[in-house]
Amino acid sequence: MLNLLKELDALVWGPPLLILLVGTGIYLTLRLGLLQILRLPKAFQLIFIKDKAHGDISSFAALCTALAATVGTGNIIGVATAIKVGGPGALFWMWVAAFFGMATKYAEGLLAIKYRTKDDHGAVAGGPMHYILLGMGEKWRPLAIFFAVAGVLVALLGIGTFTQVNSITESVQNTASIDPTITALVLSIFVGIAVFGGLKSISKVSTTVVPFMAIVYILGTLTVIFFNIDKVPATLSLVLTSAFSPIAAVGGFAGASVRMAIQNGVARGVFSNESGLGSAPIAAAAAKTNEPVEQGLISMTGTFIDTLIICTLTGLTILVTGVWNGNLDGVALTQSAFSTVFSFFGPALLTIFLVLFAFTTILGWNYYGERCFEFLFGVRFIWLYRVVFVLMVLLGGFIELDMVWVIADIVNALMALPNLIVILALSPVVIAETKKYFATYANHTFCVIFCFHKKILSTQLKIYIIQVENSVID
Repeated sequence: MLNLLKELDALVWGPPLLILLVGTGIYLTLRLGLLQILRLPKAFQLIFIKDKAHGDISSFAALCTALAATVGTGNIIGVATAIKVGGPGALFWMWVAAFFGMATKYAEGLLAIKYRTKDDHGAVAGGPMHYILLGMGEKWRPLAIFFAVAGVLVALLGIGTFTQVNSITESVQNTASIDPTITALVLSIFVGIAVFGGLKSISKVSTTVVPFMAIVYILGTLTVIFFNIDKVPATLSLVLTSAFSPIAAVGGFAGASVRMAIQNGVARGVFSNESGLGSAPIAAAAAKTNEPVEQGLISMTGTFIDTLIICTLTGLTILVTGVWNGNLDGVALTQSAFSTVFSFFGPALLTIFLVLFAFTTILGWNYYGERCFEFLFGVRFIWLYRVVFVLMVLLGGFIELDMVWVIADIVNALMALPNLIVILALSPVVIAETKKYFATYANHTFCVIFCFHKKILSTQLKIYIIQVENSVID
């Protein structure tokens, strides 16, 4: 069974999908004029602006909900797996996928706001299944249904449950010798409490936990890197050279071809930041904003934070410590890297990070799957989806690790395919909205500057007149 799934995984993540995934990002990057670089400062600025527009949650909460779903096991175990299978060069291809993925994520966020609607309960509903219908027309409904079905499968069988739960149970067992059955049961109870509270409950947990856990984890990785600072230049050189040439077998490392480096880097990059997957726009659609471009900019910061910062730090932590060259794999590999600096506290510390990361990812993906389920069957049976989701969380602790990741990769590909097709189809809308917004933004900036200078000139003129009048009187 596992071999069959691996063959299917290699098929769906073959060159066509990789080209479509990265190619979409490259096309948007060129058409949008390197927006992910030039507009990044403004994007971070927009995160903290108070929202007063239509929506269910703030833009910051929407970003945290999206980050809750992306910042998870992919940042810890996914990076470790990519390096183990694809070699150090896989990290470089994660960077490439993330850089161009920022443009894709921008387009997703923009379309989410432009084509959002409301469900039968009055809550905001959006995402690829909605911008397929509203942007491309009713004849494309089969594609929207295909995406929604894939979204439910990813939530129930992929990123949303199995990979996260399996990682938590394995890590807790390695650290505290607690039986996976007990861990999975406790986790399912906490998940059930959160998911039956709805989006606002999930966003409340996300806005509290995500910023805290991200900052603490970043500090932890930076500490490990600092203790190995002399190895950083050689490590970066190794990443760049191995991205374009095979690495010979060393110790427990089986060696990797360039193809494996690219495939694992891109696949794990997508698993981590979800650019092009179509999940983030489901959360973005609920943001309190009326400006599609601004939400698009905010959305793209998620990929920057997730991959270009957190995944990079994880990868460097594994590489500079040299643990990637041993016999360890998965969470044990990253735990070993932390233990080189934090001693026996290292595995425990990483377990805490992993539990928090994975828990928030589960909550975020519950919401994504719920919205896809609602699109297919309406709001009436949402309770059924939530029950099944909690049961799948419980089941996730009993599935073999290799099978978990293979299943996750397959359903990810099924979800990404229709979303990338519609993004390319609606790219003229994305480009037009972007040009209109920044033209208006530039005019507004000019008016502010002009009026400011006009005010100064007016004030100076008044002072001059007064001076002349005073001299005449004298």
